[in-house]
Amino acid sequence: MPRSSGILAFPDFRGFTRRLILWNLAAFFVLLVLGIASAPAALTIEAWVGLVPQFVLHGRLWQLLTYSFVHQGILNTAFELLSLWFLGSFLESSHGARWVAELYFASVLGAGLAAVGLSLAMPSETVLLTGCYGGIFGLLIAFGVLYADSQFMMFPLPMMIKAKYLVAVYLLITLASLFSTQRAFAFSQLGGALFGFLYIKFGPRRGFASASSEKWFGWRNQYYRWKRRRAARKFEVYMRKQNREVHFDKEGRYVDPEKDPKDRGWMN
Repeated sequence: MPRSSGILAFPDFRGFTRRLILWNLAAFFVLLVLGIASAPAALTIEAWVGLVPQFVLHGRLWQLLTYSFVHQGILNTAFELLSLWFLGSFLESSHGARWVAELYFASVLGAGLAAVGLSLAMPSETVLLTGCYGGIFGLLIAFGVLYADSQFMMFPLPMMIKAKYLVAVYLLITLASLFSTQRAFAFSQLGGALFGFLYIKFGPRRGFASASSEKWFGWRNQYYRWKRRRAARKFEVYMRKQNREVHFDKEGRYVDPEKDPKDRGWMN
């Protein structure tokens, strides 16, 4: 039976999702206060951390991530952070904080690269990209693909809708926006959605960080086993020169000649 959730069922506010929202809130209020105190200084900072495609092409690569912490308008910021709360918390409860963090920032990066690519193809569409909609669309795609038949209330209408249809509605609205004055923002959001889809389809199930950690420990253990086998062979040669015979198994473990070779109690 498909899982359902009401609009009033607020998810837990914890983990990576909470930290991400607090970081965005802090950045929003810092720029808000700075804008009141010194508007030119606030605009200068926005130009350094917001995404300007020409600046990225000239070396300001950090803008591919930092632009997601720059927000415009209280209502717009509130909608972004509420979306992060619901989507991030829902996915984090099932997949963990590290997986959600990697998915989110991969989508943010994809949205930024899409904006840069559009600027190269259509220089007239160059804009200052801000906001975390790229990351939100990556989370939204993951939500629609992994929980396609889960049902949610479609606010403000008192009706239930499946996740895959809800995601389809958002994507259709974004596709329609490609033919409006918001073309650059819509294209970047689709870039975030694409990178989110690629991550959940081809990325490790537990995230790249966990996969890298497991691979590192696997290599380390293989190295230690090789050292143990090498030391065992050297010890066998040394003892043979002393007219004594000792034996080790293929893993470099000492084999006691007085014990039954089938007895594996020593391994416990």
